[in-house]
Amino acid sequence: MIWFNLIIVVQVVSALAIIGLVLMQHGKGADMGAAFGSGASGSLFGASGSSNFLSKSTAVAAAIFFGSTLALAYIGNSGSGESGGGVMGRVTVPSSQAPATGIPGGAPAQTAPADVPTLPANSAAPAAAIPATPAAPAPATPAPAAPAK
Repeated sequence: MIWFNLIIVVQVVSALAIIGLVLMQHGKGADMGAAFGSGASGSLFGASGSSNFLSKSTAVAAAIFFGSTLALAYIGNSGSGESGGGVMGRVTVPSSQAPATGIPGGAPAQTAPADVPTLPANSAAPAAAIPATPAAPAPATPAPAAPAK
């Protein structure tokens, strides 16, 4: 537990150091050659520019940040004790609950609202109320095939 807290402190300090060091650095166009016009400083120091204390310190702080991130990921994954399963592997379902198979027996019966007319229980629907389906037309006789040449 103490290692976890120590690594978090190291990660936060390195993140703040990266933020501060990046904000203190000046842009590529503000190098020595920018004073001579057109901001063509890339030709004065080469393609990569000059490497000073701030850029080297930023690289060291970034390496510390990435190392602490990997250490936190390792500690976080090794603490569970179970391999595989993922997030859902840790979920437990109580055995007293059975999965739902249909409508429960104690469900209240649904009744129609008062303004909807209903048929009496012993009568059937009148035959005239059911629309008749039209019969499908008989298929036409097939056309004679053209003679082959």
